[in-house]
Amino acid sequence: MSDRLLEAVTAGVRTVDLGRQLRVGMPQSPNHPQFWHTLPRRHGDMTRSDGGSAANDMITTGTHVGTHIDALAHVSHEGKMHGGVDAAEAGVGGKYVELGVHTIAPMIRRGILLDIPAVRGTERLEGGDEITVDDLESACAAQGVEVSAGDVVLIRSGWAQLFDEGQPYVGGLSGVPGVGEPGAQWLASREVHAAGADTIAFERLAPGGGHALLPAHRVLLVESGIYIIEALDLEELARTRTYEFTFVLVPLNIFGATGSPVRPLAVVSA
Repeated sequence: MSDRLLEAVTAGVRTVDLGRQLRVGMPQSPNHPQFWHTLPRRHGDMTRSDGGSAANDMITTGTHVGTHIDALAHVSHEGKMHGGVDAAEAGVGGKYVELGVHTIAPMIRRGILLDIPAVRGTERLEGGDEITVDDLESACAAQGVEVSAGDVVLIRSGWAQLFDEGQPYVGGLSGVPGVGEPGAQWLASREVHAAGADTIAFERLAPGGGHALLPAHRVLLVESGIYIIEALDLEELARTRTYEFTFVLVPLNIFGATGSPVRPLAVVSA
């Protein structure tokens, strides 16, 4: 019996890496422990009798650093997580057993890119810009795509162009573009599986406001059970106008964690 997926892969596919390289000092939310990498052993620190030597590494990192996915355990509202789970009780023992990142199944799903700067006729949205429902629907119309239940929807603001500049990407004073509560409700009404963006917190951050208010996180994670993916690199998809693709993402299987670094891929026929 033939395997159509294997046949498609054998015929040739092209992959676009949507993840950011993990580097010491990369921009990140100040709310999370930073990524750190060091070499406890370098070549030559110990040499075997036959002349061989080996090096090894040690990393420490928050789970919401670099390109990462938010598990449903990441956010609560008025003491409750998704499904009415008591947030305080769920955290007893230091692990979120019910809604931790280990409960996220590997994703091989239809992916959609909504390129908002393209429909607005600009290269990049301004800090604090809200991506509206009209923006989302206009992008769907312009790109000829329709968001369906179970899709992974990736929303480009162009803010990723600032990633290599560090603090401007974090946007403390300028704010960061993104969807607000109405945009999140639009995504939830379409029953998407996950939503992602090229910004540090997915949703709009007001100038000077930091992470004080995150209504889209509440709507998606708590009320709707929809995963959030942050700090994506969507520039290559936008450059090639790749608006529909197979989306592949596998979180680290960390028991009870609230999130995980990821390296998502967009896969299309070669």
